[in-house]
Amino acid sequence: MEGSIKIGRLFGIPILIHFTFLLIIPLFAWIIGSDISFTVLKLNEIFRVNIDGTLIYNGFIPYLLGVIITLGLFIGVFIHELSHSLVAKRSGIKIESITLLFFGGIASIDEQEPNPRTELVMALAGPVASLILGLIGISFLYLFAIFMEPSPITGLLMYIFGYLGILNILLFGFNLLPAFPMDGGRVLRAFLAGRMPLYKATSIASTIGKGFAIVFGLIGLIVLSPLLILIAFFIYIGAGQESEVTRFNFLLKDVTVGDIMSSPVTTVSPVMSLQDVMNLMYDTKHLGFPVNDLDTLTGIITLSDLARTPAIDRDAKQVRDVMTREVIIISPNSQVIDALRIMTQKAIGRIPVMDNGKLIGIITKSDIFTVIELREL
Repeated sequence: MEGSIKIGRLFGIPILIHFTFLLIIPLFAWIIGSDISFTVLKLNEIFRVNIDGTLIYNGFIPYLLGVIITLGLFIGVFIHELSHSLVAKRSGIKIESITLLFFGGIASIDEQEPNPRTELVMALAGPVASLILGLIGISFLYLFAIFMEPSPITGLLMYIFGYLGILNILLFGFNLLPAFPMDGGRVLRAFLAGRMPLYKATSIASTIGKGFAIVFGLIGLIVLSPLLILIAFFIYIGAGQESEVTRFNFLLKDVTVGDIMSSPVTTVSPVMSLQDVMNLMYDTKHLGFPVNDLDTLTGIITLSDLARTPAIDRDAKQVRDVMTREVIIISPNSQVIDALRIMTQKAIGRIPVMDNGKLIGIITKSDIFTVIELREL
């Protein structure tokens, strides 16, 4: 994910932090620190304890506690996502990375059609981890209350563990809402997928998820909560994207690149002028061409390459001056869904098809979406 930095690996999984995570820490610390009196009162009421607030209310301590609790919460979120990932790895699914963002964490899992039983266990692993963390936090609160002498330090520890316990319990409950693509939504999809095709189960779970997102968004507007509005936005977008991916996987199943590629391929010479390439685009209605030099693929030139060159220079410059030299290629035996995934990840519109070192065709996004439309009939 763009804007992320790698901070290490755990169980072979790259761990990333997005820049938004660093921005949210001071905001959360300020919110928690500003509301410290209210939360101490609520913890006393909920757990029937008496937290000594002598240190808690002192000077800058409320905001330091805000930082500690924010970091503790995100450690809980990380463990939540790690639980998903470890269950996935045990099932033979590749985990690309775990990224911490401003609204939580995301485990990037290799896209493939999930087995309903595997997905059910994966989906439940995260909330169960959050529940266990929450119960551990509450248990420590009571251990401090029962076995330690009342003191400002004891009060400080009770506050931290009690607050984190409550937050992880809330994380457990929130994630089990059937709002796809959240964990509860994935549990719902796994349940439905045992009774109908996966793409239909995904469509139903996605529609329910979008409904929850609209409700969250409306509540966020009513109570003026930017965070709830952002969560609603990401749930809505995520539900739609996941539904589309599953639909594409279903419609493109067993379709290979060789089945739909365009062949023979129109190629251009590296010494062709850019104006001639633009004229060729007008004539053929194609927006990109492989560059061949003595039957060797040396690059690819697209409309975006031409757009970077001022119109006045297009007669003087040649293809080799602006073409993309590092060409992504694909085999005719590859699955079309893999080609679409590559195009989406790399933000490209076409991939040359090579077989035994020879250019035999080209596949474009428009080719793929045409096939999708035809297979939906």
